[in-house]
Amino acid sequence: MEIYHGSKQIIEKPKVHGSFLHNDYGPSFYLTVELESAKSWACKNEIIGIVNCYSVDDKKYKNLKILDLTDKNKYSVLNWLAILMHFRKLDSRFIINNEMGLKWLEKYYIDVNNFDVVIGYRADDSYFRFPISFISNDLSFEDLEGIYLSGNLGIQYAFMSEKAIQLLKFKKIINCETTFLNHYFDIVSRATSKFNEILALPKDPNKTYILDLMRRDNE
Repeated sequence: MEIYHGSKQIIEKPKVHGSFLHNDYGPSFYLTVELESAKSWACKNEIIGIVNCYSVDDKKYKNLKILDLTDKNKYSVLNWLAILMHFRKLDSRFIINNEMGLKWLEKYYIDVNNFDVVIGYRADDSYFRFPISFISNDLSFEDLEGIYLSGNLGIQYAFMSEKAIQLLKFKKIINCETTFLNHYFDIVSRATSKFNEILALPKDPNKTYILDLMRRDNE
């Protein structure tokens, strides 16, 4: 298969821990099988970037230990959220105010260090307000799930181990069209409008909030 990494530079030899510690799934090398998503991220900061294209041997890839958080038959958005809260740098006041919710969420945590590849949703800083609002009991589980299952930011593949990284064979550079300069911000703008629209409404008694989930566990 082909897999892509949007960047401002050519990366012929990716590194296992080539990203920041506080990224969604921790330090790893992040890619996507969606070329448009890679182009969008390469042009995120109003600079036309490039896409690094790699090939991966399908048979060897299938032998890797893979955690696919998008598999709704095995995992829920809560598993993804628990991993996100584990790695992201959280404001100290938020931690204090939501200690019980964060503690409850830990039971859904899956140790990503036990896997070679983690597949899941993206949650960059612009989208991070959604999970934060859910944990603060302001956003329903249904709305959180709807936002992320839509996959507007794309699905990312985090290559966590040296074994996985070694399967990436650099093929070529793909240039990004100028139309992608605003592509990412258009997605974020639509999501922000939806977010503000949802929060402006009264809480829906027919929807489920984090306090409802916590109460059910104690019944």
